[in-house]
Amino acid sequence: MFEGMAFGLIHQFVNILLLPVILALFFCLAVLLWEVGASLSEKWGGLLRLQQQGEQALSHYATIRIDRVDMLTRSGPILGLMGTLIPLGPGLTAMSQGDLSQLSTAISIAFDTTVIGLLIGLGAFVLGRFRRRWYEQALDQVGA
Repeated sequence: MFEGMAFGLIHQFVNILLLPVILALFFCLAVLLWEVGASLSEKWGGLLRLQQQGEQALSHYATIRIDRVDMLTRSGPILGLMGTLIPLGPGLTAMSQGDLSQLSTAISIAFDTTVIGLLIGLGAFVLGRFRRRWYEQALDQVGA
């Protein structure tokens, strides 16, 4: 009896997580787009102003900006995986009951969240690689 209640509570808790996971994915996507814009601004003039402030200011700024993109690189795919697994439980239950429309909805949500999570991870990874290169070049120029 206790196991049934515990499983029911876990199932309800996990189902409640789907909406926050989807909202977090959209938030991460918005932050990624913001970071792309900020990176373009840095590349076309922002790094020169930071170089003038000195090596310590540039290094501190670079660490913060790279850490933010690294967080997106990791959190996007994790949230996408969570968004994949959460609807599959009810989807498999619906399949066992012959409700194919609920199954197709669950699978659609699962695939969509996976793609968005991977897009965030890939975009942030590429952006992070470019930023590292730009900051290393800027730091080399300040140190020279």
